[in-house]
Amino acid sequence: MGKGGGCVPSKKKKPATTGDGPGIDDDNDATNAPIQIDDDQTTIDGDRTTATNTAGTTTPAITTTAAKISSPLKIFVVFYSMYGHVESLAKRMKKGVDSVEGVEATLYRVPETLSQEVVEQMKAPVKDLEIPEITAAELTAADGFLFGFPTRYGCMAAQMKAFFDSTGSLWKEQSLAGKPAGFFVSTGTQGGGQETTAWTAITQLVHHGMLFVPIGYTFGAGMFKMDSIRGGSPYGAGVFAGDGSREATETELALAEHQGNYMAAIVKRLAQP
Repeated sequence: MGKGGGCVPSKKKKPATTGDGPGIDDDNDATNAPIQIDDDQTTIDGDRTTATNTAGTTTPAITTTAAKISSPLKIFVVFYSMYGHVESLAKRMKKGVDSVEGVEATLYRVPETLSQEVVEQMKAPVKDLEIPEITAAELTAADGFLFGFPTRYGCMAAQMKAFFDSTGSLWKEQSLAGKPAGFFVSTGTQGGGQETTAWTAITQLVHHGMLFVPIGYTFGAGMFKMDSIRGGSPYGAGVFAGDGSREATETELALAEHQGNYMAAIVKRLAQP
């Protein structure tokens, strides 16, 4: 699914030159393990201020202080899931985030735009009421994001797009500028948009001034295995839903957990003074 040979962005780990694929040694478990990135246990408080430019208009400026904070860094896992495939990835992703000390994940779903009658006709399962709906204003409380959604013709589902469309006031103030975000997706077929669904979503981040964080090939050998069908790409975790009856495999869930862990480490690193 990915193009090119597996470039693994690691400062300490050099790719192996043996094995069945670029940078893979099938006989070395340490080599095949997902790449870990270093992080420091120190966390800092990020304060947002404003600055006045020469034109007399107010623009946001991001500053940080070196003071330690007692509260953990927050990653919001925000998703839309019609039949539960994206939700399964989201829950496993939270596990990955929570495994990093000093960082915690919160699950949110975006509002449904379809009427209840239509949802019932589509035979969608009842949503988990323990996962709250999020509003655009709540996004400012997060230090990082993982957005998940199914594909619709190679782009995000309309429900997620409607949510991004509701963030105009945040865009105007650039309230999310500088904050990192990643994507995870669900598609019905192998050629149904595992990469393009994430790729076409990057424009949402660009206009907010946010930082797109792909996982690259940091999952290690799991990104190259060809012995089973697997969703996901260098853009982020993914699942194949098929006709809706297929469940996420352990490999797809493991990739989601890795993405959560990876994003948590990135958010923690960006919070350093």
